[in-house]
Amino acid sequence: MNAQPLTESQNAPRIAVPKPPVSSQPEPIEPSPSSAARVAATSRVALGGLNAYYGDLHAVKDINLSFEPDRVTAIIGPSGCGKSTMVRCVNRMHEEVPGARSDGRVILDGTDLHSPRVDVVAVRRAVGMVFQKPNPFPTMSIHDNVAAGLRFTGVSRHEISERVRSALQAAGLWDEVSDRLDKPGAGLSGGQQQRLCIARALAVQPQVLLMDEPCSALDPVATLRIEELIAELRHRVTIAIVTHNMQQAARVADTTAFMLTGELVEVGPTNKIFTNPDDERTEQYVTGKFG
Repeated sequence: MNAQPLTESQNAPRIAVPKPPVSSQPEPIEPSPSSAARVAATSRVALGGLNAYYGDLHAVKDINLSFEPDRVTAIIGPSGCGKSTMVRCVNRMHEEVPGARSDGRVILDGTDLHSPRVDVVAVRRAVGMVFQKPNPFPTMSIHDNVAAGLRFTGVSRHEISERVRSALQAAGLWDEVSDRLDKPGAGLSGGQQQRLCIARALAVQPQVLLMDEPCSALDPVATLRIEELIAELRHRVTIAIVTHNMQQAARVADTTAFMLTGELVEVGPTNKIFTNPDDERTEQYVTGKFG
């Protein structure tokens, strides 16, 4: 099916924010439900009229799309189509690029993440991200890599240790590293490093996990382990994955969105996108006629 615009109820934030004084601090994001108690994915992300620019280049054009809880959404498309830029807008990483900007709405459970009143640090805690190339902190131990995001959140030392263990278990890495937590994270294999980065993202208990081509630098065995991990995590956290690998999208995703030249061409159930798409451009791409 074609992408549908957001309804009015999706557009409108469901929280009332009083007009702040000039000196007020950015507001935090209230987890929904409590992060500590959350055992199932419940958070929904809705993009409404999202545009992104690099200077004068209009890279993402009027995107209306949602990432649903308990489902994996894959974003596919040729290189340069804007898919990575689009997901980076969700947790406001895009605005860190000099000359880059975006407009439109990114609604997480009723809160507009792009509101100037929302704390960007809270956004990135609620919306974790795993990048294309594993990026553990090279001078930190395995334990400290996972704990890095917890250091400034007021979490006690005991709870940090519990969170590290829980995150490593969730990332399927605990049994492999539990006896060497004090060793450098950079000493792990490529696949282990990527799972370490996933554990680091999970340690702060995000509501959403964005994955930007997380397997592109990995061998087939490590790729399979990441895909199995995605299947396990989908029930705990809302997941969106950018991938060039259409076979991977078919294996892991419930919903697939196809982007081309910055536009969302089509979104629908993964099986339909790959077997009976509505748009001819989608069919040409998934059958390998371009891209």
